[in-house]
Amino acid sequence: MGPRGAQLLAALLVLGLCALAGAEKPSPCQCSRLSPKNRKNCGFPGITSDECFDSGCCFDSSVAGVPWCFYPLPKEENEQCVMEVAARVNCGYPGISREECVSQQCCFDDLVFQVPWCFYPKPVEDCHY
Repeated sequence: MGPRGAQLLAALLVLGLCALAGAEKPSPCQCSRLSPKNRKNCGFPGITSDECFDSGCCFDSSVAGVPWCFYPLPKEENEQCVMEVAARVNCGYPGISREECVSQQCCFDDLVFQVPWCFYPKPVEDCHY
């Protein structure tokens, strides 16, 4: 193997180790609160649930015609705040501050425009695998 092959092999090993180190099993809320029609494929045909979870993705084979191994919803500090933006129910008003929103026991996320930034949390009991 030449120097170029050794460099490529080293780069692949580093990427593989980084992927393994960064892979963390998603929480039930990150998986169950994602609508099946919005799933983005995270696996390959025939992937097992263990392989899927090991790569940091969600697995649910109960719905036909959609990816079974899919990327989770973004992680939130509070599990009650994990939900699709379309599921948000407004808990504030335009321009509300994070502090005022949180003081009302609501969730705050200002990263997506034209959806409520201050919204009601969902009970964690409705999260399951």
